[in-house]
Amino acid sequence: MESARPHPRGRAGRLMLAAALVAAGGSAVVTAATTAAPARAATVLNDSEVTANLWEWNWPSVSAACTDHLGPAGYGAVQVAPPQESVSLPSSPDGVHPWFEVYQPVSYRLDSRFGNRQQFAAMVSACHAAGVRVYVDAVVNHMAGTNNPAGTRGYAGTEFSGYSYPAVPYGGGDFHRPGDNCPTGGGISDWNNEAQVTSCELLSLSDLYTEKEAVRNKIAGYLNDLIGLGVDGFRVDAVKHVRKDDFAAILGKLNNTVAEGRRPYVAQEIFDGASNPALQARAFTGNGDVLDFAYAKGIRSAFQGSIAALANVANWNLDAPSANVFAMVTNHDLERDGVVLSYKNGTDYVLATYFGLAHPHGKPSVYDSFTWTDRNQSPPHDGTGRVTDTVCGAAWTCLSRTTGIKGMVGWANAARPVKTVSDFTTVTSNVIGFHRGDRAWIGINDSGSATTATFTTGLADGRYCDVISGVATATGCTGGTVTVSGGRATVTVPANDAVAIHVGARPGTNPSPTASPTASPTGNPTDRVATTFTVAATPAAGQDVYVVGNVPELGSWSPANAVKLAAQGGGSYRATVDLPRSATVEYKFVKVTTGGAVTWESGSNRTLTTPAAGTYAVTETFRGDTVTSTVAATFAVTATTAYGQNVFVVGNVPALGGWNPAAAVPLSPAAYPVWRATVELPPNTAVEYKYVKRNPDGSVTWESGANRTFTTPGGGTRTATDTWR
Repeated sequence: MESARPHPRGRAGRLMLAAALVAAGGSAVVTAATTAAPARAATVLNDSEVTANLWEWNWPSVSAACTDHLGPAGYGAVQVAPPQESVSLPSSPDGVHPWFEVYQPVSYRLDSRFGNRQQFAAMVSACHAAGVRVYVDAVVNHMAGTNNPAGTRGYAGTEFSGYSYPAVPYGGGDFHRPGDNCPTGGGISDWNNEAQVTSCELLSLSDLYTEKEAVRNKIAGYLNDLIGLGVDGFRVDAVKHVRKDDFAAILGKLNNTVAEGRRPYVAQEIFDGASNPALQARAFTGNGDVLDFAYAKGIRSAFQGSIAALANVANWNLDAPSANVFAMVTNHDLERDGVVLSYKNGTDYVLATYFGLAHPHGKPSVYDSFTWTDRNQSPPHDGTGRVTDTVCGAAWTCLSRTTGIKGMVGWANAARPVKTVSDFTTVTSNVIGFHRGDRAWIGINDSGSATTATFTTGLADGRYCDVISGVATATGCTGGTVTVSGGRATVTVPANDAVAIHVGARPGTNPSPTASPTASPTGNPTDRVATTFTVAATPAAGQDVYVVGNVPELGSWSPANAVKLAAQGGGSYRATVDLPRSATVEYKFVKVTTGGAVTWESGSNRTLTTPAAGTYAVTETFRGDTVTSTVAATFAVTATTAYGQNVFVVGNVPALGGWNPAAAVPLSPAAYPVWRATVELPPNTAVEYKYVKRNPDGSVTWESGANRTFTTPGGGTRTATDTWR
């Protein structure tokens, strides 16, 4: 992980670092500072740019969605609502607990109307176990409204006033004050005046003085707290109202993500409408992606007029280039303003979401939230204002888990390498089709009558499953099929519906076994052959290795009934299974997490034929894996921390930072107060290490006592379970 501060450069920097270690009480022998190897992720996250925006769902509901729907469907991320403590407004001119409460922070405690810190951490862990990243809606421009009634408190009971937030703490000098550093009496009167937009109050919200280093550090401390819990990125609210250089300075203080060791993803909300180029979305792309409001509005115009206009997306006056865009069909602000489509538009909205997943503009998203009749209406909640569990139906929309949307997520993932649209065909003004290279094709019918036409698909000849109406299975398609011949297909697209096919959804193929289960040969159950399976594999922390196959003894292709292989050391796993003699058996190796998430090895099914008597053995390497000569060392330390602190492990080997605290390995607090990470270490090596706490201001606190020590084994794994000294 990179430090938020620059690493010392050269010999002088290393000597200064050594002196700092001595002063801090570290007893290590200091070597030259080196870059730490990132902590290994507990699971492999889905290779996808598609985000499900589950706006104002509570944390247990997001957890369940990741596990049951988003992960298996291949979503790359889930976006969740602001998790910090906000104002609680049981009675207001805008109703009981209006939705916008959560955009008025009163502290950075993770105790909100969506759940507490433990529930939030559990949600992140569940989503990661399902392969889904977590993006948080971050409110960093402001705190609560200065016009809240006296006595208003936060959901955790925090008291505050207009420019005083003792739980952070922020005081009067931490805000842009009306008539002081704001050039107006307080509000924004000229929305093209950059000084007003960035230094005056948006809707009477107390505007943070982000030019000040102390304010930047507190914002970065909050975001780093979330990153430490596993958060992978941020949708940043109202960042148009933060000076670009201020926000860049805040981003520079952020840690790398725990799961993947990379910079957190950033999508910035830059409301459109400004004529001043400095306040338009394109001016902000140096700090991350931007939400494209113009794209969402253009999609609405097409689906409420003629979808033939979608052929010209490349010529639309969009907010930013595709590579810099978080794309959307709708969001919580725009659907209430009526300027984009929403669930209220029925099939237009569904078809538009299919299109958003199919078109290569930006990183696509799917939006789900609660239904509403009043623009300020609260999500379903209990008597305290806390949001109740999502129940799909009348009160909540769940488009993200429908068959067609899940199918289009797979379509988007399959088409992702191709960034262009080809052979855009306009059958009528509201029936279109196009393909993305040789990866995927879609036809959309936004009319009231079914239409049959012949389309150029770009795909290889053969049969494909329509992913709108069903899924591909080992034996066929649960929905419709499309036959491609000579690269073309004649397709009937139903009224107000779509048909979509891609290279990853063909009859007889799916992400797991590539053949259907077959019955076990009959015979005397004692007449068996002891068959030993050995595989070289590198499972992630929390994964075990199994073998599964087409006979009952190997689970009949069900990973839940697969045979677990025992670790032999050195990355080798083995099990012996009694199989029928003289039988042809198909099998594959899989990795399974404790939560049940399955990773299949790549390639076609393996096969063996058992002999008529005796024993049999196979020795293989897990396909799609890389076998290394390292030891997966897990560090787990019980440590309590103050707000904004994070715990790291640092040691004498390069993978632990070479005693450089700036290059130490971050530990995850998902099981707080236990902090944990798994690091690849060299085998048969004497390791010395200590735990350190990094404070919000960047300073480091070392634990007391002598260096901890152990020697890594020749292979396999090693766990250190410690308590902070």
